[in-house]
Amino acid sequence: MEGEEKKLNISLVNKESVNTPYFHVGRATELSREDYRLYRFLEMIPGLMAWGTILAIIFLSIFAPTVAAIFIIAFDVYWVLKTAHLSYHLRYNWKRIKHNMKVDWALMLSNLKYEHVYHMIVLPYYDESEQVLNNTVEKLFESNYDLKKLIVVLGAEEKAGKEAIARGEAIISKYKDKFYDVLLTVHPDGVLGEMAGKGSNISYMAETARKLILDKKNISYEDVLVSAFDSDTVVYPNYFTCLTWHFLTCERPYQSSFQPVPLYNNNIWDAPAPSRVAAMSSTFWQMIQQERPEKLVTFSSHAVSFKTLYEAGYWQKNMVSEDSRIFWNLLVAHDGNYEIVSIAYPVSMDANLAPTLWQTMKNVYKQHRRWAYGSENVPYILMNFLKNKRIPLAQKIKISLVQLEGYWSLSTNPLIIFLLGWLPVMIGGSIFNQTILSYNLPIITRDLMVLSMLGLFLTAAISYSFLPPRPSNRTWRDNFFMIIQWVLVPVTITIFGAIPGLEAQTRLMLGRYMGFWVTPKHRGEINVFSKTKNVNI
Repeated sequence: MEGEEKKLNISLVNKESVNTPYFHVGRATELSREDYRLYRFLEMIPGLMAWGTILAIIFLSIFAPTVAAIFIIAFDVYWVLKTAHLSYHLRYNWKRIKHNMKVDWALMLSNLKYEHVYHMIVLPYYDESEQVLNNTVEKLFESNYDLKKLIVVLGAEEKAGKEAIARGEAIISKYKDKFYDVLLTVHPDGVLGEMAGKGSNISYMAETARKLILDKKNISYEDVLVSAFDSDTVVYPNYFTCLTWHFLTCERPYQSSFQPVPLYNNNIWDAPAPSRVAAMSSTFWQMIQQERPEKLVTFSSHAVSFKTLYEAGYWQKNMVSEDSRIFWNLLVAHDGNYEIVSIAYPVSMDANLAPTLWQTMKNVYKQHRRWAYGSENVPYILMNFLKNKRIPLAQKIKISLVQLEGYWSLSTNPLIIFLLGWLPVMIGGSIFNQTILSYNLPIITRDLMVLSMLGLFLTAAISYSFLPPRPSNRTWRDNFFMIIQWVLVPVTITIFGAIPGLEAQTRLMLGRYMGFWVTPKHRGEINVFSKTKNVNI
């Protein structure tokens, strides 16, 4: 034990990797001369790949329609195989979640020494209602974990005004004696070098909590797990016991982040069908990624050791996609020796909901565009891989290809399947339209699309199992619509997937950088699950 403690006191990050101009770079304009030109070129790659594919299909459809048709058929076959592969991983993670929701994690922990583990929950907010904030903290209070080991930090933004700060103060006052400690921070506006957004706020929250709580009360950084939540993130009763067990049994706990499964259940019965499908699709994508460690990065509501965060300088303050960038920060800081641990246990958040259907759809689009802007990680990864000679070459190549393929697929695959696949017939000319290939292309494309859509039966079944109990103001017809809504998938993955993905990559390619957009939180009848009513897994 003594040797272990001495080992923990040694910093695991490589200071040489951290202390470079590239480690916390947000965009090319922050660099100079050759580095600027190189980074700017790397920013263009995702957009060039996407637009190159789209323009190539259009060009071939006009001048070489036979080649275009053969490519489209081959791509459709690839899509069917890919769908089957993804469906397998989705089902496997679903089974893991079902199992983990039934595990007595408190009993599992009783076999370990865990009493020293504290949890710091950081809850940044902007203009969210006191109702949303109160519900989030109230569910923390219902956790099956020693509440005196929970440190709750609310983070207001100065620019949100006095009313927003007052909402946080009301929550702090209500729960100040319920946890080990509670803290309200106010992130100052207009700090040089910062982007107004979640990353700068939660970094300020963590550093303030370090000074005012951890250092003052002599709590070791190694003993604190930080959960970076959104203001609407609601935990199930056994979340912290499950997380603690994974942390203590992890082979490299200080070189790992811990990722739960994000469910968008808080207001799912109130959200319109397109919003529900888009939200649940995000859940399913995360479930699939968690079964593919080579593709998994941190997402919303991840957890990481405070020691690890502190040594790497917390989350980046100058970019949009801080929740995924922190993984790449830590991977680079540890020279490639860093991983994500999937805990296969859910947390619940809000689906997009606004007072009107049109505003809801706009918000869904903006949210997915912000997520898709994670393509800003591509130049960061490539730049740091070029500069860092300590990360193994094979690892660099594998990660780079996986990330490039992922963002390329996001912005192009739905367009190829549902729109561009018909181009050779439409613009290929009269000569091509007289061929057997021209006649069979729509039939083959249709049949392969139908075959790939068979996976929707599995999708519908899994989504239904995640639903919280139906509110009293809903009827059995609402259950029915929860199933048939999945026929909207071709529409949602195109309008809320490919198009915002293409826009985000185009903005990055042209140097028209995005700022952080806060997703508005709106609820109808509050139907967040109760302590005794989990999802119907």
